[in-house]
Amino acid sequence: MAMTVCLLLLSVVAVTAAVPVPRALTRAAWPEREPVVGLWVWQCLVATVLLCCVTALALGAAAVFGTVRAQLFAPAPPAVTAAYDLSTAPLWAAAFTLLLACGAAWTTAMLARELVEARRRRAQARAHLRERAPDLPAGLPAARGPLLVLEDEYPDAWWMPGSPPQLIVTTGALHRLTDHQLDAVLTHERGHARARHDWLLHLSTALATGFPRIPLFAHFCDQTHRLVELAADDTASRRCGHLTTALALIELNQHRGVLSCASSHRLLGERVDRLLEPPPRLGRRHRALTTTTAALVPLLPLLIVFAPGLTALS
Repeated sequence: MAMTVCLLLLSVVAVTAAVPVPRALTRAAWPEREPVVGLWVWQCLVATVLLCCVTALALGAAAVFGTVRAQLFAPAPPAVTAAYDLSTAPLWAAAFTLLLACGAAWTTAMLARELVEARRRRAQARAHLRERAPDLPAGLPAARGPLLVLEDEYPDAWWMPGSPPQLIVTTGALHRLTDHQLDAVLTHERGHARARHDWLLHLSTALATGFPRIPLFAHFCDQTHRLVELAADDTASRRCGHLTTALALIELNQHRGVLSCASSHRLLGERVDRLLEPPPRLGRRHRALTTTTAALVPLLPLLIVFAPGLTALS
């Protein structure tokens, strides 16, 4: 029974991570209207796949190793343990469990590598900023606060996560942007910071790098990079207006070819078009239904795992 449950969990993984599901969500038009909800749906799908793998690994290990079985089922009544029939594991169960354990170890290694690399890049960027930042007058504290202005003709603004987080803007951006446009740019970057988009980007990048042949993870990475920008644009446009945010985006990126059709610039063009002609938002009921349905999907592997035990207790 335990290995049957494991195979059922892997069938859920196969259906969720296969090409049709992520491709259908990628082609859907509604995430552009509600990028925050779209990000939530992607996270729930990925969480479902990872939870299926973790629970299948736990059941497989319990079927193969008596020590693991004793630890996992120690608080359970004898009827629950008997329902899973852990004492009759097939011969292929050990290889199946080893494969899942290797996958779990590889995922952990990819996440750790991504976090270490991100920390290294931030340390290098902060060291570079300290060299470029103007010296403070004598008597002022060394801390520069959350906003740092750099003397640079190149118009740019970005948020650097870390401890402490810091918002950087160049003098080129200050000269090019009006006060309202600058407010829109800063609000956009603060939207990234408040939503902790950096963690979501690290997760999607690690999964896509570690499992490049899994369509779900590849699409998750691409859509995360796209939807976090749309979500931050919405944050800025709600405060400063769609037109102001679009003009600020154009002014900051004009020298990069914001309206170009090249693949590297296509997202900027889409963002400008979306701000100039904002799509209608989904209705409140539609948003609530989509959010709730997505939140229930990760419960499916738990229902599959606990079904034999709950049936035995009833």
